[in-house]
Amino acid sequence: MSAAPGRIADGFRNAFGGHAPAVVVRAPGRVNLIGDHTDYHEGFALPAAIDREVQLAAAPRTDQILRVVSSVSDEPVNVELELGALAPTGRNRWHDYVAGTAWALAEAGHELGGADIAIGTDLPIGAGLSSSAAIEMGVARALCALGRIAWDTASMARVARRAENDYVGLGCGIMDQLAVGAGVAGHALLLDCRSLAVEPVALPSDLTIVVMDTGVRRSLAATEYDARRAGCDSALDAIRRRWPDVRTLRDADASQLEAVRGDLDPADRDAAYRRAAHVITENLRPTQLAAALDARDYAEAGRLVDASHASLRDLYEVSCPELDRITALARRTSGCYGARMTGGGFGGSAVALVASEASEAFAEDLSAAYDAAGPLTGSVFTCHTAGGVSVLESG
Repeated sequence: MSAAPGRIADGFRNAFGGHAPAVVVRAPGRVNLIGDHTDYHEGFALPAAIDREVQLAAAPRTDQILRVVSSVSDEPVNVELELGALAPTGRNRWHDYVAGTAWALAEAGHELGGADIAIGTDLPIGAGLSSSAAIEMGVARALCALGRIAWDTASMARVARRAENDYVGLGCGIMDQLAVGAGVAGHALLLDCRSLAVEPVALPSDLTIVVMDTGVRRSLAATEYDARRAGCDSALDAIRRRWPDVRTLRDADASQLEAVRGDLDPADRDAAYRRAAHVITENLRPTQLAAALDARDYAEAGRLVDASHASLRDLYEVSCPELDRITALARRTSGCYGARMTGGGFGGSAVALVASEASEAFAEDLSAAYDAAGPLTGSVFTCHTAGGVSVLESG
């Protein structure tokens, strides 16, 4: 089902007996320029909403049923959900993101009625571009519009995070939902994931973001993801025994981590140290990259981006051969300042910061270089930053 506004409305009519939707909503995907796996330590990140998006058409019902149709996942979805019977599943099925958002809204005290919802997208699914957060925030925006519930981006980002954490069962932070909700065209967003403060950072017009989708699809490899969080928690516990005022790894520094290295459990000492070292050093980079972009110091911006990828690869160990290969090729392609994986890792996409005048040639040359070493099953494309989740049409 296409994400074009007219087509999503037509898809709604075809699915639900010919009547028009009451509301059409768009929710963008996002790229993260730097600051991955810092958000659930209340750290900093520098994402940007992009011009690939999820769109939803919705209309109210007189009962307590949610009917959802979509072709976003590998297999078309057509489900009926009873609002009063929703309960966390931990099963990570596609429609659980829809159900979980409705559940989390109700848990937050909002009164919901039933709805018919059609969903379409031009955002690659499972590519590390926050399709799940776009669905969550889009569903929340649509249900709030139908129910005349006041919209507050930070509050609804918390609702969407709870849907993913407690209903779907994935321990994500809040960066994705906040980026999808608060996006500003022409800007990245410097996010403080403790206070939820959002500072727009202008992206110079002579710099273009290029997305490099490897085509490798993964769920958030739950056991691997949880193991990394456990390593961080182990290091944090050791630091807090000496420095009780440290609340999260955001508050720790490299010297404190080094001081407690010998206190860590020998069984996983090296892994816990590396995980925490990534978080502590990565948490410094978003503000540094924001400053480099403001100064148009693209050499420094590229250095930071490359260092971030190395840390995700070597310390947090969430990269994969395809991500390493495509970022290495990108750095050798004319016009590139720096490249890194984006999102949770274990597959998905990378991003490159590229001189705008070279961006189209860069995308073509990189695709050809990757194909020469083995077929690229994903795609390479330039993108523009976009505004956050919004209502396109309301009847």
